[in-house]
Parts: sequence; structure tokens; C-alpha cells
Amino acid sequence: MPIPTSLRTTALLAAVMMALPALAHAAPVQTAAGPVEIASAKQVVALDVPAIDSLSALGVSLAGAPERLYVDYLADTAANTPDMGTLFEPDLEALAVAAPDLIIVGGRSVAHKDALAQIAPVIDMSIGADVLGDARARMTAYGALFQREERAAELNADLDARLARLAEAGKGKGRGLVVLTNGPKMSAYGKGSRFGWIFDAAGLAEAAPGLKVDRHGASITHEFIAQTDPDWLFVIDRGVAVGEAGDSAAKTLDTPLVRGTTAWKKDQVVYLDPTPLYIAGGGYTALTRTIDQLVGALSR
Repeated sequence: MPIPTSLRTTALLAAVMMALPALAHAAPVQTAAGPVEIASAKQVVALDVPAIDSLSALGVSLAGAPERLYVDYLADTAANTPDMGTLFEPDLEALAVAAPDLIIVGGRSVAHKDALAQIAPVIDMSIGADVLGDARARMTAYGALFQREERAAELNADLDARLARLAEAGKGKGRGLVVLTNGPKMSAYGKGSRFGWIFDAAGLAEAAPGLKVDRHGASITHEFIAQTDPDWLFVIDRGVAVGEAGDSAAKTLDTPLVRGTTAWKKDQVVYLDPTPLYIAGGGYTALTRTIDQLVGALSR
């Protein structure tokens, strides 16, 4: 017996509707390695804290994440998401059991991309030297991937509004130096580095222009800080960020040489909240927290 036209039409519409989620994910997603076509993003594991940060802001739930995320605002995500190893060592067995249809890597986990690709499609969403540009691009990509474009646009607009306030707060505030301490060791970061966006966003001149652009910064001494004599000293305590014991940044910097700088004398040594900046740098909440702290310091 021939199938009535109305039934054929209904069946066709149902088939189309069932295919829509897959088709929505078929469009290329912009990644750190270029556009990648994603067939499905229903069971997603993310192994990168900046990615998890931004996905959390979007309201995306994950099928797996590293066992420790460090930042306090992701405590619920860490507690309620299946463990998939650490930031540096993914648990391949746990990942195979989870059977994700997509794995997101970046930064500390990108080195395992090839091994992870044996389990599921992998995309690299690393944040590069253009931290602010990459952060916006990743948010836009996540919005498209998870069909939350409107929310992603709202979050990017909010980020831009905060950056505008930072640019205003930084006008005419002189020269800055960004220093990361690791116990007694110190490194400085300039423009083009992982923390160099601070200069660009705040409009501050570099107290030490031409620093080596390296993920680990340029090794410096107390004498270097004294000779540079910054108006503002922005400090990131790596030990606190990763929960290690040892000399605090405040103790490391409290020397006659540093106390003689303009930044110290004017009470313009700013201890930035290190965990979001160091661990989740480029994530939406990490950026907004750091920006708000910078605005508060520069507006005093």
C-alpha cells in the first residue's frame, strides 16, 4: 500500500529535525591550528583550564576534566566532573571508558594530542601570545560549537567593556614591570609574552623594553628591578598559584634594592591573584578577575 503523502512529509521532517544537532556541529570550528570540522560535541572532555573556564562561563557541562583545576571558581566543576588524569598526564584508560566524541586540549595538555586522537577527535584551543585576541576567538568558537552564540557574544562584549575601563584607568600612569616569582627566583615578562597583554590593555609603557619573549620569562635579579625602577610592579606568585610551599613573593621582593624603587615607595606593588592568571590565563573568568584587579589598583 502506498504511504500517504502527509505521512511521508511527517517522516521527512522528523528525519531532518533529528539531523539538525549533527549538522549544527558540522561547520568548521576555529581552533589554534585552524578550522576543524566537528561531527558531534555531545560528550566532550576538556583537558585545559582556560578552556574549562570559558566553557563554564558559557554554561557548558563536560563529560570529563583533569582531577585538579586549581582555581576556586571551578571547584564545583572539578567536584562534579569525572576525572581524566592531570593537566600534564591525561588518563587514557579513563578517557577510553568515557568514550567522548570530542576532546579539547590546550597549553599544558596539547603535547598529548596525537595519543588522545586514538580515542576521539581532538581540537587544540590553546591561548597564544595574543591572549586577548585568542580569548575572544575561543569564546566565539565555543559559542558556535555548542550553539550558544548569543551568550558567547555577551561574554565577549562584557570583556571588552572591562578592558575599556582598564584602558581609562591606566592613562598616564607611567611605566610597569611584570614579575613572576618562584620561591627566591624571579622572571620578568614584557610585551608579546604570556602576561604582556597587561601592558597593552592598561596602556602602560614597559619599564624594561625588549625583554626576551619566552614562556618562562627573562631571569632577573633584585639589582635589575632597582635599575629598572618601575612606577608599577605587578607580581605573580607561582608558588601560591600551584600550591607549593616556599618563600612568598612578598618575602622575595622585600629587599633594600626593591624598597628603593618608585613602585615600592608609592605603594604601587600589586600582587595579582596568581592562580587564575598563571593557571587559567585566557579563560573568561581568569581574565575578568585580573582586569578588575588591575582597574582597582590603577584607579587608586
